[in-house]
Amino acid sequence: MQADAQTDALDGLDELGGVWDVVVVGAGPAGASAAYAAADTGAARVLLLDKAAPPRYKTCGGGIIGPSRDSLPPGFQLPLKDKVHAITFTLGGRYERTRRSQRMLFGLVNRDEFDHGLVQAAEKAGATLVAGVTVTGVTQPDEAEGGLAQVALQDGRVVRARAVVGADGSAGRVGTHVGVVFDQVDLGLEAEIPVPPAVAETWRGRVLLDWGPLPGSYGWVFPKGDSLTVGVIAARGKGAETRAYLKEFISRLGLAGYEPSVESGHLTRCRAEESPLFRGRVLVAGDAAGLLEPWTREGISYALRSGRLAGKWAARMSGADTEGAVRREALGYTFDIRAGLGEEMRVGRRMLAAFERRPQAFHAAVLAFRPAWRAFARVTQGHTTFARLTHEYGFARQTIAFLTRR
Repeated sequence: MQADAQTDALDGLDELGGVWDVVVVGAGPAGASAAYAAADTGAARVLLLDKAAPPRYKTCGGGIIGPSRDSLPPGFQLPLKDKVHAITFTLGGRYERTRRSQRMLFGLVNRDEFDHGLVQAAEKAGATLVAGVTVTGVTQPDEAEGGLAQVALQDGRVVRARAVVGADGSAGRVGTHVGVVFDQVDLGLEAEIPVPPAVAETWRGRVLLDWGPLPGSYGWVFPKGDSLTVGVIAARGKGAETRAYLKEFISRLGLAGYEPSVESGHLTRCRAEESPLFRGRVLVAGDAAGLLEPWTREGISYALRSGRLAGKWAARMSGADTEGAVRREALGYTFDIRAGLGEEMRVGRRMLAAFERRPQAFHAAVLAFRPAWRAFARVTQGHTTFARLTHEYGFARQTIAFLTRR
């Protein structure tokens, strides 16, 4: 049935002159959110393309913090595997302390279920999903005159659109077309480890964050029912050391005797501050735009928020009939991103620089300085952001400045 539906959708790509109001490339959180927002904003014909049919596995811790929760479609039911009320912090496996909160800090999901739910919400809003197709490139032959964008597929088809949203990952074709530039690349390694019920119970409601041995690195344990997601992340270029860190981390936790069901790795890429967010009728969002938090490398909330903005502005762009009007909508998207997520990323870069220099100070702060823990908790719950804290509290600004001082 699913294959028949996909075939019918492919056969329908050329209907109505083959022109779609909005074409979204990539059906992850950014793409599905963009497709939902475009359809919800009023775009009549929204096409969502992905090379794999959902649900599909995605390397990701699956932490849903407050800003992610607040960016979900109305009525969306989170497929939570656990609700986190406690975080255990360690520094290279030592100086352990667990901080607890009566209110939930964040939730944990498996990305295959979460992403699939977002795609279904986009379809319910009116978007058309076509999976099993690979986008090989984007062109704008009449770019100077504000003409249509063309999305080329591997099977030789060309889909024309009044607006395109690229959400096909940091190594995708759409970001290349736009000219996205990255200035931070990190390697994340992860293992999904099934564990016995007795072991799972010891982790229920609690995650672990370990400040690692490499500059800017850390490890995590996220419980998801009968399995644990265990991973580490560090700057690219230290592959052997990062793999050694993961192996030692798993062994230290007493999990080396359990066979992982999945072992995977991925690169996260942060955009350079002046990297473009559009070209002509093409916008980029989520990983394709390099939008993620530089210190924690949290990307789901950035994907959801940027995707919704991209979908809204793409829907408006689809009604623009002049080059100037198209550009105004694209600049509106750029302003929204830079004023919100861009500001958060600027503070995140400073946080990462401070963490790279003095991880011990960060560890001591969350363990011994109650305001630091409260700030961390409030950010994960979605009550504030690190950027807002530095604007509102001079002490936070001064602390980061001190930590980043050579």
